[in-house]
This record gives sequence, structure tokens and C-alpha cells, in this order.
Amino acid sequence: MKYILFLFMALTTGAAAQQGVVDKIVAVVGDEIVLKSDIEKSLVDLFRQGVIEGNDDDRKMILAQILLQKLLLAQAKVDSVFVTDEQVDRALDARINDYTREAGSKERLEAIMGKSMPEIRNEMRERIRESAIASEMQQKITAHVKSTPSEVRFFYQKTNKDSLPDAPAKYEIQQIVVKPGIDDAEKEKIRNRLREFREQVLSGETTFSRLAIFYSEDEGSAVKGGELGYSPKSRFAPEFADAAFSLKAGRISKIVETEFGFHIIQYVDRQGEMINVRHILLRPKIDDKGRQEAIEKLDSIVYYIKEKNIPFEHVAEQLSDDKNTRNNGGLILNENSDSRIPREQVRGEMARQVNRLSVGEISAPFMDMNNGQEEYKIIKLKAFHPEHTVDLENDWSYFESRLQQEKIHAVMTTWIKERQASTYIHIDEEYHDELLRQEGWIK
Repeated sequence: MKYILFLFMALTTGAAAQQGVVDKIVAVVGDEIVLKSDIEKSLVDLFRQGVIEGNDDDRKMILAQILLQKLLLAQAKVDSVFVTDEQVDRALDARINDYTREAGSKERLEAIMGKSMPEIRNEMRERIRESAIASEMQQKITAHVKSTPSEVRFFYQKTNKDSLPDAPAKYEIQQIVVKPGIDDAEKEKIRNRLREFREQVLSGETTFSRLAIFYSEDEGSAVKGGELGYSPKSRFAPEFADAAFSLKAGRISKIVETEFGFHIIQYVDRQGEMINVRHILLRPKIDDKGRQEAIEKLDSIVYYIKEKNIPFEHVAEQLSDDKNTRNNGGLILNENSDSRIPREQVRGEMARQVNRLSVGEISAPFMDMNNGQEEYKIIKLKAFHPEHTVDLENDWSYFESRLQQEKIHAVMTTWIKERQASTYIHIDEEYHDELLRQEGWIK
């Protein structure tokens, strides 16, 4: 309850300002201004993450962070650094999802804030965009920072070994996935529903956005009326991309089937190789027959592997329905393309199955969810790496990352000092303190 109340008070600052409470300019960096409400809203984000308690010292620390962001934004204008709507939407979706989990539901969040979800998104969008641009600018400044293998080894040698942390236990997991077949009658039912939607929009009975909000099963885009934001062709499934990029202004596609389900697509706009479309996604329901056939197929695969002594990875390459892992022998990789997955990142039914296996063992078939879709799989525990103190042989990426962070910090410190000296900076006297003087913001 303490968090929810704090969230309500801070996130409604913008609304209060519009109703007559005068916001205050607390700093100027170049032609970028910092408002008091900017500090309060950033305070909420860090409070939500459990990083701060929300006191005056935290406000001063946040101001220093915002000043740096504004310095990066000023340079981004000079260097023509920008972010796409797609990047902003992804970050915005993640932030909204965090708030929704904290509140308990979308409806509860809307009630707490006294605003609809579109209004909440609009209020947050510009802050998210500025943060993304600042991040892009920092990446550009530090893009040249690299570390050679010899530098990583030297870094490890001079590291105090007593200060090294423990690496968590990690798994290496292979999988073979079978997606249940869908009954033809169910597919036709979905197609007919989408045909109805298409006719309703073309006849002017309703809008595409309204139908997407109420009926699309792509939750990420449904709240935005099905809009996906400017995206390159490579972002989409091939069938979706072909249909989307062939659309003309004001047109709606015919029904498109992809691995995610069935779609209709509406053209919004195009800028060069980037297109913005809306879509409505419906997923056919799987019946018991499809589930049973998937399980039986996996039972046969397990028998084949064990009785014929065929390597798991060979069968995965030939029979798995998961395109992300089948060409890698079924090996699951994390977002960093690392096959060693920390135990805490393995969740749900996958975690329960892994915990039953010894290295080299294969699970019984089980159901798992992927992008909201039901699929069946077997897994093999390829390797288990127990918890240990990090070392160079087993945890090279840890030391490479730490060295990279130190180098980036050094580059950014130099860059900040140079830009502070050449940029107009004014800070309200109320916010003058030792922290800002030490960091060079007050001249």
C-alpha cells in the first residue's frame, strides 16, 4: 500500500500541474530545461525499483543524473542521434507492465492514477524517448571502447581474489518442441471472425483500432489500437512482413497466417525501409486431440533417441518445431547468446522438469507456453555448472564485462568534464549542494 500511494502521488504530478499548480524550472543545460516534476517522476521510477527511499538526498542525486541526461540530449541534437518509435514503444511497454504488476491489473492502475491507459502512455512517452536517446548517445560516445584478451587476463591478475563474488548455478538445456496441430474447423472459425472484423472496418461500422483494443490477442499492441510502430521488415515473421510491406495507404490486408496465429493488418505509414501498421491477432484454440497427438509424437521421439542411440541434437535439427533452437541442436540460449542459463532464470514447468533431471537425462513430454501459445516439448539437461567463485576459466565474460565498465566510466568522465566546460549550465540555488559541486555542474 505504501508503494501504491507513493506511485499515485508522484505519477499524478503532471495532471496536478495542468490543473493550476505551477511547475518550476530548476536547471538549464544548453537549451534543455529540467523541471521539478522531472525529478519527482524519476524519483518514482527508482523508488519502484527499490533503489532509493525517496528523501531529499535522493532528489539531489536524481538531479545530477537528469543533468547528465540533458547534456547527452544536447549532444544528440548536434550529432543527429535519434530513436525509432519502435524502440520507444518497447521501453514504454516494459515500464507499463512493471506498473501494472505492482498495481495488480490494468484496471487497478487506471483507477489509482485516474487516467485511461492511453493517457498514461501519452504522459510517459516523452520521458521514455529522452531516456532512450540519451542511452543511444552514450553508446555512440563509448562505441570505440574494446578490451583485448590480454587486457582481460591482466585485469583478472590484478583483481583482489578475496573480493570476487559467487557465480550462480547454471544449466545448459536442449529441447525438442512439437506444436499441436489445429483442427481445420477451428482455423476456419478464426478466419471467419477476422473476415467479419475486416468488413466492419471497410463498411465504416467501426474502426480498426477499436476492434484491436477489444479483440486482439497481442496484448502488447492491443492497448495501442494494434499499432506496432515504425519497424524494419526483419522484425516480422516473413508472411506478416510480405503482407505489411505490400499494403498501400488506407488498405487492410487479407488474412495472414504466421506461427503466432492469424492476422489482419492495416497500413498506417511508411518512412523509407520502416513501416508502421496496426494488426489484430487471433489464435486458434487447441483441442485435446491436438494435444494428445503432440505428446504421442514426443513419446516416439524419446523412444527413437534411446533405442536407436541417435544424438539428441540431430533429432532436434530434423524434428523440432522451434526455429530458434533447432539449428543449434536444440540448445537454448539466453538474451546474451550464452548457453549457460542461471538457475533463477529457468521458471515454470521448465524449472520443475530440469530439477528432476541428471546431466544427460531426457524429460518426459510436457506443456510449456511461448509467446502466449501452448506447445509441447522434451528437454535434455546437457550440463550443470554448480555455484562457485568466479574465475577466468569458467567466467571470462564476467571479467571482460567488468573491465569494459571501468573503461566506459573513464571515457564518460572525461567527456562529461569537457562538455560541462563548454555548455551553458544554470542550476537554481535551492539545488546547490556539495554533490553537484563535486561533479562539476556548478561552475
